Amino acid sequence: MSQTSLLLERLGALIQQFVREDAARHGLLPIHIQVLHYLKRANRYSDLPIAIAEYFGITRGTVSQTITVLERKGLLTKEPDAQHGKRVHLKLTSAGESVVSGSWCERIEQMLCESAVETAAFESTLRKLLSTMQRANGRRAFGLCRQCAHFLTDKGVTRCGLTHEPLATEQTVRICREWTAATS
Repeated sequence: MSQTSLLLERLGALIQQFVREDAARHGLLPIHIQVLHYLKRANRYSDLPIAIAEYFGITRGTVSQTITVLERKGLLTKEPDAQHGKRVHLKLTSAGESVVSGSWCERIEQMLCESAVETAAFESTLRKLLSTMQRANGRRAFGLCRQCAHFLTDKGVTRCGLTHEPLATEQTVRICREWTAATS
């Protein structure tokens, strides 16, 4: 095993430890914390139960149980989709936002900022590794909206080239399940 593989394995283990600690502090399971973090970063095409199942590679039943727990604890709400009958969007409540703030993800961001890591090169390397792993496993990519091949800007108006819908600025910095790598 290469040194890089060992480092990635150790980082993964430490991140999982952070997630478990955060979950325990709030009386939740690790997947509950992970779903809350996901929803904080998801755009309107990705704040759906099916997108959660795809993102984490878990069953719809597990997602349903997770949503029930988080809803019962007042950490998220379901909002019906005005255009699609049975579809619901999942939104964090202020209590859900509070659970996410100051958690493992933010601590890692702070550690990265404090270290002497060349962020752009590091992110590029990680993005390439992630993309390779997703292709090898037949998984959706889930990338940032504004870095997608479908992202369009015309006269200051942004929209999704796939759905042809306008995009609010806050949606363009969130992750999307419909993301496709831009071709060079």
